[in-house]
Amino acid sequence: MKAVRVHQFGGPEVLKLEDIPDPQPGPEQVVIRVHAAGVNPVEAYIRTGTYAFKPNLPYTPGSDAGGVVTAVGREVKKFKPGDRVYITASATGTHAEQALADHAKVHHLPDHVSFEQGAAMGIPYGTAYRGLFQRAAAKAGETILVHGASGGVGTAAVQLARAAGMIVVGTAGSEDGIKLVKEQGAQHGLNHSAEGYLDELMKLTDGKGVDVIIELLANKNLGRDLTVLAKKGRVAVIGSRGAVEINPRDTMAREADIRGVTLGATSEEEYREMHAALRAGLENGTLRPLIGKKFTLAEAARAHEEIMQPSGARGKMVLVP
Repeated sequence: MKAVRVHQFGGPEVLKLEDIPDPQPGPEQVVIRVHAAGVNPVEAYIRTGTYAFKPNLPYTPGSDAGGVVTAVGREVKKFKPGDRVYITASATGTHAEQALADHAKVHHLPDHVSFEQGAAMGIPYGTAYRGLFQRAAAKAGETILVHGASGGVGTAAVQLARAAGMIVVGTAGSEDGIKLVKEQGAQHGLNHSAEGYLDELMKLTDGKGVDVIIELLANKNLGRDLTVLAKKGRVAVIGSRGAVEINPRDTMAREADIRGVTLGATSEEEYREMHAALRAGLENGTLRPLIGKKFTLAEAARAHEEIMQPSGARGKMVLVP
C-alpha cells in the first residue's frame, strides 16, 4: 500500500510517499481502507521532533480517519468487513491507504455521514468536547466565546455548544469567516482582526463577560481573555504556539480558572462518554463536521504547510488517498 513516511524529523519536506506492506490485524485490531484522513496541527508539531510525544522513526503520521473495515482480528465481535467506520487512533498512522486500529478506537459511521466528516471526529470534535464539557464544565444557558471558531476544532465547539443550549460567540479573521461561524450555529460573530472587538464582546454580554472561553491561540489571546471573563469564568486552553504574559490579578476578583486541555489525558471512562455523545450528535444531525481543503497523499507536505498558516483552516482539512 501507499503511505506517507517520516524517516527524520524536520519540516514538511520530510514527508515522503512510499510503498509499505499492508497491515495485518492482531486479535483485537481492525484494518480499515482509508477513504479520508484528518490533518491536524498536532501532526505538524510531532513531525518537527519538538513535541512532547516523539514517535520512533520511521513512522506514518495521523490518528483520525473515515473508511471501510477490510479485516478484523479473531477477538473482534463488534465490526465486520464492509462496515463504515471512523477511527480516533491508529497503530500504524492514517496518512495511508490502510490503517490499523485497536477495536476500542473504532466507531460505526452513520450512512448519511461522509468519510471526510468521519475523519473529523477524533481530534477536532474530541478536543472540542473535552474542552467544553470535561474541562470547562460548560452548561446550558452559559455564554461561550470560541476564540478562533472557523477551523476544525472551532466549528466543532460552536456546534456542540449551540446543541447544548449555550449562547455562542465565535470569532474569525475575516467577514467570510464570521459568516461561516454563524452558519455553524453561533448567535454572534466577531472579527478578531478588528480593533476593539473585545469591547464589542462586553457589550453583547451587558458588561458581565463570558462564562467560558475556548481558546485556540493562547499565546496571543490569553492575557486579554482574562479581562472579559464573567465571575467564576473558565478559559479552556486548547492551542498555543508560544509563551504569553498574563496579569494574575485578572483572575483574582473573578475567581477565574485557566484549564489546560489535552486529549492524551482522557481516561477510558471519559473517552466512552465523549464518543457516545459525538456519535449521537452525528446520528441526530446536531453535529455536521464542516470539511475544508482536501489533499491527496502525495500532497501531504503541502497540507502540513497550510494547516499551520496564520489565516487558519476553514473547517476540517483532510487527505484523500
